[in-house]
Amino acid sequence: MPIASAMLLLFATLGTAFLSGIFGMSGGLILMGVLLSLFAVPQAMVAHGLLQMVANGWRSFLLRRDIQLQILFYYVLGALVAIGLLFLIAWRPQRSIVFLLLGLVPFLVWLPKSLFHLDANKPAHAMAAGVLVTALNTFAGVAGPMLDIFFVQTNLNRHQIVATKSISQMMAHLVKIMFWSGIAFHGAIDAQRELLVLLLIAIPVSMSGTWLGGKVLNRLTDRSFLQWVRGLVSVIGTVYLVRAALLWWGH
Repeated sequence: MPIASAMLLLFATLGTAFLSGIFGMSGGLILMGVLLSLFAVPQAMVAHGLLQMVANGWRSFLLRRDIQLQILFYYVLGALVAIGLLFLIAWRPQRSIVFLLLGLVPFLVWLPKSLFHLDANKPAHAMAAGVLVTALNTFAGVAGPMLDIFFVQTNLNRHQIVATKSISQMMAHLVKIMFWSGIAFHGAIDAQRELLVLLLIAIPVSMSGTWLGGKVLNRLTDRSFLQWVRGLVSVIGTVYLVRAALLWWGH
């Protein structure tokens, strides 16, 4: 990989981990777009999964006292259902489809609260989150906004939301790695080794960005936190929809 591309990946890893450390999402959306510009879809999915799994795992460890274990329990039950279904499916989306999904996912945060009445504190809703988030994250690479709609109507504070979402997303990224790794690592050994070395370097960079983002999170109010999340993911989603349209136009 050219030095410029490697530096871009490391810079994007730091910046997006910083954003995710603040909002519990958004960073992963941007990082997925960067990786798709550098790698084929399978390699991008695995690289994104590894980096985001570490970032989310580190973030959930830093906020471990705020994790809501009851929500997590039912989320895992739903995720297990999704895993069983995913590995029965042979379909893998092309680059243009991934960008389309990346563009549509962020706008889920704008769905009217009165339309779904979703609340992660309710066992059935937490299980539904496990199924939907695990499946969407596997095909689109990210599912933070989908997970968010299960938390916007809870009575949790911003630290509890970020902590519980982080460990949930860590599990979803693990499933994504398992789903795509068979294709991603089928090929040239040298290219695989180069990618893995670069990812090992990027992991501590991601952890540093996550730690810095947590410092900013402590300075936000719960109200400003939600306002920033909606605005940021909407901008990101619009960019990806344009990118998807350009790819389709190119065909």
